Amino acid sequence: MGQPALAKEPEATAPAEGFEVMLITGMSGAGRSHAAHSIEDMGWYVVDNMPPQLMVPMVDMMTASPSGVHRLAAVIDVRSRDYFADLSAMLSHLDDLGVKTRILFLDADDEVLIKRFESVRRPHPLQHNGRLIDGIREERALLENLEERADIVIDTSHLSIHQLSTKLYNALMGSGPTTVSVHIFSFGFKYGIPIDADFVADVRFLPNPFWVPRLRELNGKDAPVSEYVLSSDGATEFLDAYEKAIAIAVNGYAQEDKHYVTIAIGCTGGQHRSVAMSEALAERLRAHGLSVSVSARELDRKEAQ
Repeated sequence: MGQPALAKEPEATAPAEGFEVMLITGMSGAGRSHAAHSIEDMGWYVVDNMPPQLMVPMVDMMTASPSGVHRLAAVIDVRSRDYFADLSAMLSHLDDLGVKTRILFLDADDEVLIKRFESVRRPHPLQHNGRLIDGIREERALLENLEERADIVIDTSHLSIHQLSTKLYNALMGSGPTTVSVHIFSFGFKYGIPIDADFVADVRFLPNPFWVPRLRELNGKDAPVSEYVLSSDGATEFLDAYEKAIAIAVNGYAQEDKHYVTIAIGCTGGQHRSVAMSEALAERLRAHGLSVSVSARELDRKEAQ
């Protein structure tokens, strides 16, 4: 009897599977730099003016790193026809690796581009010794094929910086309040009022667990303290009103291109009431679909000592 066939081992998952690459390109003066800043704010690792030949080694390095970064955006400046051969080969290679790639192309009317270059008093990169419009036309001809294969095309002719950012958020993350990330942290007033918060709430009107012997050595993350604070008169009413106010503000922030909000909640020492109320508010805001993180300034400082 012949030897039984060996079971075929499953193919290894490509190391870059699940990794995303965004190529940011388009006309010079159309807003590539502003787009890069907005995309970086969304959590992408952004590299400016990366040659196509370096893209694959960069992806290999980042996927091999335990950093957890899985989204790379590269601003590319196409100024020669030879560039396209390298770019096409790079995109094909990333596709073989299982990398999701997208191309963002930014455009603007020639008249608008001329005004923008004149306002900063800089020559167009392809202008050479000719006219500004000649450089713009040469670049537009070079980029024609790339624009056709782009996944996202945005005309910035009549967009402000903030409007461009909002369009990018809509294209990459969707629209509305869920594009806003909220960070809530507790603090103690006796250690100083934070200066980096968009909202500061004072919950010293609630009974202080510090004066309850069985709760004194605990903190607001412990169930007995949390139950004591949240069951106190006024706690639920405060959270109801504050949740509503924050939800209204976050909705407005999303429309005004503000996508990060910091809320500080303070009590006397930053150990009990503020910690419990921060956690409770975070839970309520998450129910709205928001991304919410929580920290405790005084507890973190205590642990670091």
